[in-house]
Amino acid sequence: MLFTRDNRTVVLTRDGELFQEYARDALDQWEAIRQKLMQRGNTLRGEISVYCSVTASYSFLYEILRAFRDQYPGIEIKLHTGDPDTAIHRVQTGLEEITIAAHPAVAPGGMAFKPIAESPLVFIAPLADSPLSVQLQPPLDWATIPMILSEEGVSRDEVNRWFKQQNLKPTIYAQVAGNEAIVSMVSLGFGVGVVPQIVLENSPLANKVQVLDVEPALPPYNVGLFVLEKKLKSPLISAFWEQIQNR
Repeated sequence: MLFTRDNRTVVLTRDGELFQEYARDALDQWEAIRQKLMQRGNTLRGEISVYCSVTASYSFLYEILRAFRDQYPGIEIKLHTGDPDTAIHRVQTGLEEITIAAHPAVAPGGMAFKPIAESPLVFIAPLADSPLSVQLQPPLDWATIPMILSEEGVSRDEVNRWFKQQNLKPTIYAQVAGNEAIVSMVSLGFGVGVVPQIVLENSPLANKVQVLDVEPALPPYNVGLFVLEKKLKSPLISAFWEQIQNR
């Protein structure tokens, strides 16, 4: 039995999950063979799915794809953008083939990673004319400051670790998906947030917030490409991967 059904849901059984894994591996192998046959004609054709945040799409992906397109015009890129906190999971589950994401503290098994850039994680706050500015006078009383944090992901893990190391319990005003949303809410005066500096630099609201000088500083955001190691057998994926390596 591959599925368990009730009146509302259909879920895979353990046998179903094993068959799904087998089917995906078979399709990957067929795609690798097909591309190798194409290579004999000195051309690569096909499609690669790439997932990243909106910020990553114009901070990193533009230059990457411009160089890749010049070298491999027959490979089509299918780009999806969204919440970076789900990026690695989308690759692990086969929804996407390549993603740009921050490297977590514990590397996921079966994944290859190639660093692109490093960006500090910074605390951001509303400008001095905000009603919240009274609470932002040093020394900061973190127990009373409303925090706007990512629902999950690398930045949330680092913030949780930071507060634990300081023996503090944050007052969480809101948990949101996407770093861009954090900048928006902070600019409106709802609280203090934590975002990668590269997100702030590329935000149209960068001049509506201030960066707080907080010690100790949070660890930097290590951004790069993730792909399933077994996917590197595909000539298409390998071509994309090697092109990044030689930049």
